[in-house]
Amino acid sequence: MNIARVRWACRRGMLELDVLFQPFVENQYEQLSSKDKNTFVRLLKGEDPELFAWFMGHKECPDPELADMVIRVRGRATP
Repeated sequence: MNIARVRWACRRGMLELDVLFQPFVENQYEQLSSKDKNTFVRLLKGEDPELFAWFMGHKECPDPELADMVIRVRGRATP
């Protein structure tokens, strides 16, 4: 997925998710490996309520790759 489409996919229905995704795409997405870019795009395909629960720590993400990307986007790990 090209960067313009990724930016568009980061525009969510929840401001809380916009605040997380947009800076990550602008500052870190280009430095990710191809595998990690694909994982991030896969994360963006999630539904807002589910993503919100994962990012706020209300639920644990069952997919280990997505769970790692959640941590990275939240700024707790570096790419």
